[in-house]
This record gives sequence, structure tokens and C-alpha cells, in this order.
Amino acid sequence: MNKLHWNILPSDVAILREMASRVRHIADSDANRALIDLWYAHDEGREHRPLILTETDGGLNMVAPDWKPRCQEPWAQGQEWGLFANLLHHEIIGDDFPIEPFVGVGWAIDRGTLGVETHLTQPDAGGPRGAYHIDAVLTLPEGLDKLRRRQFRVDRDQTFAAIEILSDVYDGLLGVRPRQNPWWTLGLTQEAIMLVGLENMMVYMYDQPEALHGLMAFLRDDYIAFVKWMEREGLLTFNNANDYCGSGSRGYTRSLPQRDLPAGATPRTRDLWTLLESQETVGVGPTQYGEFIFPYEAAIARQFGRVYYGCCEPVHTRWDILKTMPNLRRVSVSPWSDEDFMAAALGRTLVYSRKPKPTMVSTERFDEDAIRQDLRTTMNITRRHGCSTEIVMKDVHTLHGEPNRLTRWTRLAREVSRDVYGE
Repeated sequence: MNKLHWNILPSDVAILREMASRVRHIADSDANRALIDLWYAHDEGREHRPLILTETDGGLNMVAPDWKPRCQEPWAQGQEWGLFANLLHHEIIGDDFPIEPFVGVGWAIDRGTLGVETHLTQPDAGGPRGAYHIDAVLTLPEGLDKLRRRQFRVDRDQTFAAIEILSDVYDGLLGVRPRQNPWWTLGLTQEAIMLVGLENMMVYMYDQPEALHGLMAFLRDDYIAFVKWMEREGLLTFNNANDYCGSGSRGYTRSLPQRDLPAGATPRTRDLWTLLESQETVGVGPTQYGEFIFPYEAAIARQFGRVYYGCCEPVHTRWDILKTMPNLRRVSVSPWSDEDFMAAALGRTLVYSRKPKPTMVSTERFDEDAIRQDLRTTMNITRRHGCSTEIVMKDVHTLHGEPNRLTRWTRLAREVSRDVYGE
């Protein structure tokens, strides 16, 4: 059954168990339980202070540059990194990241291909985060004939083997369970643009509208087929606790799973959160968004119990359309959104998921007065409108060589929260 061929070193196991013991101690603490209760209150729209989160897109080593794995085997180093990420939030950054006494293992899934290979052109010195050009591999309308339905496959033995090994490693300290659904977003436009190119997609809205509708319908059906295949195969896993929910948020909710799910049953799509967004279409108007994007993503939203919408796009310009999104619960208020407009629109009904500008912590000067003013502006607005608010410092690619900046930003956020909210 064990297809992983992991080399289990006693020294690695000892390191992981020591770290797991620290994680378990935090998870069992009164402070952590109180924080989890606050996350549930947050989802239910009860009045409370803003929840503060941080997320680096350049790696946690920006915050702890001297940290190096002590484990020797690659599988153990991966586990060590995951445990360290939990400890880092609690012991260094001090944000509102809760700790759960579990380790999640994802199913080994192959989603197949659409029958065409996408291609990017990058400069030689571009690096993994550098610039690139999306090379169109389909021309509409004739390119639609090249698309094929994906064939999905799962290697259960690989996942079961990992769970078996890790259950022995963490025995008596942390639980081990399948707990990772294999997508970040079910938004459609990134996939569409990878096929036809960004500029082409915009032009197709005018000179090939029928073909573009055909492409979006194909992708919609493919995405729904994938999640329904996972449902039939019993592969979906819950994401209603300290699970990555949407664009930086956490999934705590008592509204999922649905009440009709039998005890002990694997979840269905309607028992889960999903993220939908369309960052790539920021350059098109609300009318085009409403015709070519929204109906297809709304069909996906109907499959799920709760929807987090948005990431970097300014949602206020398309709110008249977005507010009808099925099962919408949380909305990303990016640096380019009209904060006051969105606070009035969301009120107590939908969670206000604010994303400050990451340049606040990334550029040469760490300006504490500017950070306080930015946070105070947000909190004054959200308190006035009674919003259930989370503030997520995300998309951080650099801390300009100052590892403590996220910790300092978090402390400033707490300071402003005490001034505005009294807590």
C-alpha cells in the first residue's frame, strides 16, 4: 500500500514531534479557543473588533530569514515547514491566525488536460515571479474544436500511505486527515486567458461574442464536472474551520456543512466554501463582465454552500451585478476598491475582507504614521457601517530586508483597533 517510499529517520520524527507538541499546546490554550470563537462570531456578523491576518507571497522565510529545516528527508522538511508556519503566526507575527490540532493531507489528483498545452514567454532573467507574456494557443471561433473534456484520476493509495505514516509520526499529538481541496479558485477567466490571451479575450467580447460565450460555457461545464466528480468519488474535504477560504480569509462557519449531511459522511459541494474572482477582467466594463463572466461563475457558485468573491479587482464598479451572486458571504475589498461604498453595500450582511496595499510593508520606508492612517481610515468606515471586518495584509513579495515588518504592522493594527473599536 505504501507507494511513497519515504525514508523514516528517527531524528526527523523526534524533531517533528517536538514541533507538533508546541502546536498542540497552542491549539489547546484558552487564548486560541477564544480566537476560534471570535472567528465564528465574525462569520455570523456579531459585533467585534476587526480580525487581523498576514500572508506572504514570497515565503515565510521573509519573516524568519535565518530559519532552516532541521529534518533531513524532503517529506519531513515539508512537514517541518508546515508546523513552523503555524508557530510563526503565533510566536512571531502575533496575528489572528488560529491553530487547529490537525495535519491535512491532500488527495493525489490528476486533473488531465483540455487537449491543448498553454504557453508563456518569459525573459531569461525573469525568475519565478518575473514578467511573462501569455501566448494564445486558441483562436476563436475555430479553436473551440480543439478543446477536450478533462479526464480526472486519483491515486488513493498515495494519500492513504501518507496518512498512515504521519499518523504514526504524530500519534498522541496531532490528528491526520484528508483536508485539502485541489484548487485555489474556481474563477474562470485565468484559464480562459491562458487559452486565448488577455488582449484577444477583450477583443472577442466585441467581434466574436458567440464564440467567447462558447468558451466560457465549456470551462464552466469542465469546472463543475471536476467538483462533481470529486463529490461522487468521496474526495471533497471540509473547509469550514482554519482552512484557506477565499483570498486570505479563514473558513470558520457554523453554517457549513448543510444540516441534511449525514453524520460522518464526506461533504458535498454544497457543504463547502469556494472562491470566485475575475482579476484579469479589471479592464472591462461592468456590462461586459455581466454578460461574459458573471453568468458562468454564478453557475459554479450555485454548486457551493458559501462563496468568497474577489481578490485584487476593484469590486465596487461591478457591485450591482455581483450582489446577486448565489451564496455570497465574503467580499474582497482590494486597495483599488471604494472602501466607503463597499462598507455601505456589505453592512452586517456580508463580511468586509479588506486588503491594504502591500507597499505599506514592502517599500524602502516603513512609515508607521501612514500605516496607522490607512488602518484608521478602514476601521472608521467599517465601524460606522457596522461591518464584520477582516484586514488581510497579503500579496507581500518582499519586506525590504526587514523581517519584523509584518510583526510591526500587526501591532500597529492592534493599536488602531483599540483606538477605534475599544478592543
